[in-house]
Amino acid sequence: MRWAAFLWEGASAAGGGRRPGISNLLLVVAAASSGGLVAYADSGSDAAVEKPQLPQRKKVVVLGTGWGGTTFLRNLDTRLYDVQVISPRNYFAFTPLLPSVTSGTVEPRSIVEPIRRILEKKGGEIKFWEAECFKIDPQNKRIHCRSDLGTNLEGNGEFLVDYDYLVVAVGARTNTFNTPGVVENCHFLKEVEDAQKIRRSVMDCFEKASLPFLDEEERKKNLHFVVVGGGPTGVEFAASLHDFVTEDLAKLYPSIQHLVKISLIEAADHILTMFDKRITHFAEDKFGRDGIDVKTGYKVVKVAKDAITMQNPATGDISVPYGMAVWSTGIGTRPFIVEFMKQIGQGNRRVLATDEWLRVRECDGVYAVGDCATINQRRVMEDISEIFKVADKDKSGTLTVKEIQDVLDDIYVRYPQVQLYLKSKQMNGIADLVRSAKGDAEKESVELNIEEFKKALSLVDSQVKFLPATAQVASQQGQYLARCFNKMKDAEEHPEGPIRIRGEGRHRFRPFRYRHLGQFAPLGGEQTAAQLPGDWISIGHSSQWLWYSVYATKQISWRTRMLVVSDWTRRFIFGRDSSCI
Repeated sequence: MRWAAFLWEGASAAGGGRRPGISNLLLVVAAASSGGLVAYADSGSDAAVEKPQLPQRKKVVVLGTGWGGTTFLRNLDTRLYDVQVISPRNYFAFTPLLPSVTSGTVEPRSIVEPIRRILEKKGGEIKFWEAECFKIDPQNKRIHCRSDLGTNLEGNGEFLVDYDYLVVAVGARTNTFNTPGVVENCHFLKEVEDAQKIRRSVMDCFEKASLPFLDEEERKKNLHFVVVGGGPTGVEFAASLHDFVTEDLAKLYPSIQHLVKISLIEAADHILTMFDKRITHFAEDKFGRDGIDVKTGYKVVKVAKDAITMQNPATGDISVPYGMAVWSTGIGTRPFIVEFMKQIGQGNRRVLATDEWLRVRECDGVYAVGDCATINQRRVMEDISEIFKVADKDKSGTLTVKEIQDVLDDIYVRYPQVQLYLKSKQMNGIADLVRSAKGDAEKESVELNIEEFKKALSLVDSQVKFLPATAQVASQQGQYLARCFNKMKDAEEHPEGPIRIRGEGRHRFRPFRYRHLGQFAPLGGEQTAAQLPGDWISIGHSSQWLWYSVYATKQISWRTRMLVVSDWTRRFIFGRDSSCI
């Protein structure tokens, strides 16, 4: 018995087409009697067609895995770029909960998410290296990195990474203001490791004060906890420590709990100066009732191993013994960013300057987000002559209110301080601003010359504001920059930004605009102060539950969300853990 099988491209028979690189007809004849197999191919078979090479993707290097860098990575379309991430820590930390880690309310691993797990969810071939950048070479588009985990052939663990686009999101370090003894004797509260050290130090102070051979003064000294800095971090830590002491440690150390003292030192006249005055006064009053010693108007000038020296115009120098000190007085620039700023002509600045599109000024292909940079908003008066020319379409040398209104939307987008100024002066529009300059401008046909136009806009730059160094700002910047990268190719052909005041056409993207969503200040005792948009102020227990819900919602993954909520629940039921681990 013999049988034959025919295998062919069914497309031609079915009215389809031929696929390149596949034979038109393949005949296979199998002879059962001989057990042989003979294959015949159509002599007119197509030659193999090489696949067209895809265009090489541009390389995006991200420095840092904090709020700005991680939010950028989570929103970036990684199919469009060759993405490489470099950071000395291989995780993202939810830093607003660091004060809770210091008191054991939340465990440290509950607020961190491994960066490789975040990158895995993105898919694609995203590379991560646990290393630290120590030099940026903008001329050659290259960064110098160093890893402590291994060494190269030269034995120093250094390597080079080229980039097409560089996103600098390295955050900032604590600013010591060159105060002697701070680095050697104070704790900081910027990283998870800092919070763990503080937690162990608190317990060590209590255990040391419990030793039988210490006198009363030594015990008081060991149980004096000093917080330098009356900002949100310092205030929240002081409140969290007070709760830890009164709710948990007082039961475990009953013989020494009355010796505990917490001092909060602030150089300004009040704490929480970035909040509404109602919150500031409430916080100071509550801390006074709780027994937290708030010292405003004091500047710390020296920190020794066992005493802090501070100055006050009325009292002069005061030296206070302490057991543990936490320094939380603001942020400073990282050393390699300082060197980078000198290279690009920004050596006289405090932080890295970017434009409204988060591009580092005078530096091609480099972007910066988060605490390491600030947006240098363009002033209206710097471009006033060019704005006048753009609005003066008929080249008459004067502007009517209607001509200004025709370009007003672009002016609002490019110079947001104009709209803020009109709002602050309770003006309904540009016509009111013109009236303030002319005095009798009641009609749209009233004309302004260049000098009158300058007079009308002369005060709007007073509304230029610098953004705070917060997680909220860094997160929004990372999200905005990722959207720009995702639409970069389309924006070349179809720009969506405002009119270029200097130059032709439009900007590719709309400038970054920060949207303030509110801020919290936990004050201890299950009370929190909340300042939300629209001048909405809430203080008390209800705000504490709002704080719980917001911070649970803002967690980066369901894993950390469940861990944080379970830690809060555990604390409510069993209290905080006091182990020296």
